Amino acid sequence: MKGLFITFEGTEGCGKTTQVQLLAERLRALNQTCRVLREPGGTPIGEEIRHTLKHSAENRDMTAEAELLLMNASRAQLVREVIRPALLAGETVLCDRFYDSTIAYQGYGRGLDLSVVKAMVKFAIGDVCPDATLLLMVPLEVSEARRQNRPAGAVPERDRFEESDRDFFLRVEQGYRAIASAEPNRVQVVDGVQCVAAVSEVIWRAVSPRLPRSD
Repeated sequence: MKGLFITFEGTEGCGKTTQVQLLAERLRALNQTCRVLREPGGTPIGEEIRHTLKHSAENRDMTAEAELLLMNASRAQLVREVIRPALLAGETVLCDRFYDSTIAYQGYGRGLDLSVVKAMVKFAIGDVCPDATLLLMVPLEVSEARRQNRPAGAVPERDRFEESDRDFFLRVEQGYRAIASAEPNRVQVVDGVQCVAAVSEVIWRAVSPRLPRSD
């Protein structure tokens, strides 16, 4: 595919959503065609699934298996409706979370069989894989503090994932570290404790050599 696909990963409060927007602004300033997406979501169907997964008042009894299926339903739609066509058109696609989140959250965090999780991910994504993944890591105590200190109204609805206990997030962190160790050529670990500007520069140094050159 002609385009460039970059994903951002990390546990809650790592700062990835801010960094996605900063990178998009930098790319657009260079006249790069850039599309910003999020998971779950990114399509009308995906946004409905996102609400069910994260914010619905009726989702408290959702099983881990249902969560896995819904995540990949949203992903399958996003890949076929948006990501693949954008990459074929030569666009740069930035996605706030992709399949590594499912491996970390539903596989390691929820304790589902990793072979089943990975098979389902493969079915959902087909031949679409990130060219590079920026994994922002912060210690769990930093993640907790950042979530507690978010400005009032910054998160308008309850988030079912953020209601998970500390052990869940420790397992998610373990999952991300395993992913990074297994795929060092794709996944770059970034220290998310640094200031926003410093993190942005680390990300730019990782991304800029991959950009198409204009003659």
